[in-house]
Amino acid sequence: FPEERVVGNSFVIDLEIETDLSLPSKTDNLDDAVDYQKAYKIVASEMEEKSALLENIAGRILKSLSTELEGIIGATVKVAKINPPLGGKVKSVSITESWHR
Repeated sequence: FPEERVVGNSFVIDLEIETDLSLPSKTDNLDDAVDYQKAYKIVASEMEEKSALLENIAGRILKSLSTELEGIIGATVKVAKINPPLGGKVKSVSITESWHR
């Protein structure tokens, strides 16, 4: 919707990362675990890009995670738009997309 481009939107991102837990569960060492701060920065960076579709946002997030984040074997991202202008009272709309090696 054109008005969304002017006033902007609020979004909530839920991210599930699949990884092999065998080493970090034994060592309790951060160096052996997925870098969640890096995952956050990847998501934040993708959210700064303009996009017309939630599907595009989710796809970009998954692609970036798959190429930039070490140690993951899959991920699921849910992108929710809060209070979308759909002509009625709607709390949110969302899409969920997954990627696996």
